[in-house]
Amino acid sequence: MARVKPSPTGAVLALATRLRAEGRDIISLGTGEPDFDTPQAIKDAGIAAIESGATKYTPIDGTADLKAAIARKLRRDNSLDYGPGQILVTSGAKQALYDLCVALLGPGDEAIIPAPYWVSYPDMVQLADADPVVVDSSIDDDFKVSPERLAEAITPRTRLLMLNSPCNPTGACYSAQELRGFAEVLAAHPEVVVVADEIYECIHWADEPFTSFAEACPELYDRTVTVNGVSKAYAMTGWRIGYAAGPEALIKSMGTVQSQSTSNACSISQAAACAALDGDQSVVAAMVGEYRVRHDYVVAALNDIPGFECRPGEGTFYALPRVTGAIDSLGLADDVALTEHLLDAAGVAVVPGTAFGAPGYIRLSFACSMGELEDAIARIERAVSA
Repeated sequence: MARVKPSPTGAVLALATRLRAEGRDIISLGTGEPDFDTPQAIKDAGIAAIESGATKYTPIDGTADLKAAIARKLRRDNSLDYGPGQILVTSGAKQALYDLCVALLGPGDEAIIPAPYWVSYPDMVQLADADPVVVDSSIDDDFKVSPERLAEAITPRTRLLMLNSPCNPTGACYSAQELRGFAEVLAAHPEVVVVADEIYECIHWADEPFTSFAEACPELYDRTVTVNGVSKAYAMTGWRIGYAAGPEALIKSMGTVQSQSTSNACSISQAAACAALDGDQSVVAAMVGEYRVRHDYVVAALNDIPGFECRPGEGTFYALPRVTGAIDSLGLADDVALTEHLLDAAGVAVVPGTAFGAPGYIRLSFACSMGELEDAIARIERAVSA
């Protein structure tokens, strides 16, 4: 436990909540949570599940109905075929990733994690008593790791590659061609499993359609675990439903880990997730359209702030500007000090890039109203200029 840190994004949310309770005027751009309400048809399905008595234990790996809906989704959207034994329903995509680390990794094993990364990846690996191997990238690389960098990082101890696309915190998304470049490297390393964290799949607006890793690299189907969920696409963060699809033996082992930790995901939420995956997908498109408008505003506005440099993203609802110029001009020590300055001087809560393996950057979430965004950016600009 001495190696593991509490979630930095959770800490920012808790701090912003506490300061608001104390009467401070705080705008929080720290949390990765859609500001939209869960669509009504999905809520109605959850209510119906309660009223019909679907409030008991389910199979640990998920209800047959939800596993079938997940299989339909993967076939419809990603041209991937999975049977019931290859699918595990979890309490959020986060649990699927944790189940995988515990099931697959052990002492002496290594997991390659491209940076910037989602804050929990290295700690999950360490909780499995394995070692995270971070491969850095920057805004100058479009926040992407090349196949050559991947090849350099692989050792005889490598057991896992953790790939997040579209990426939290950068918004960058690998193209099908870029994913195939990874497959060419991994072909020579059959002991390496790939976990494709695709929780932001639907929040994507690049010219090229989103391509799932297993779809782009079918030769690695038998050692790819695809992780997804309903939290981000359908504004269902509190419902806590994620899933993993992959090799049956590994999925079974992940289910064993789950059987000794949480057991099944919430029965009511599983019914609602069926309605989300099988229902009208236009509700998702409407939300994504709003995120795109906010993205375009935030990227342009941040680039107008002295000392800020922001790359446009292909998806998610985050921006990760490089802020080394602002740090230097204010005479601050690092990105952590800048986030403290913005909270104190501007009343804006953001997350330091150091938490994502990206020192010299900060992450802002634009999953909030345009009015809040405009106010927050104006406050940040005043605090930096002052």
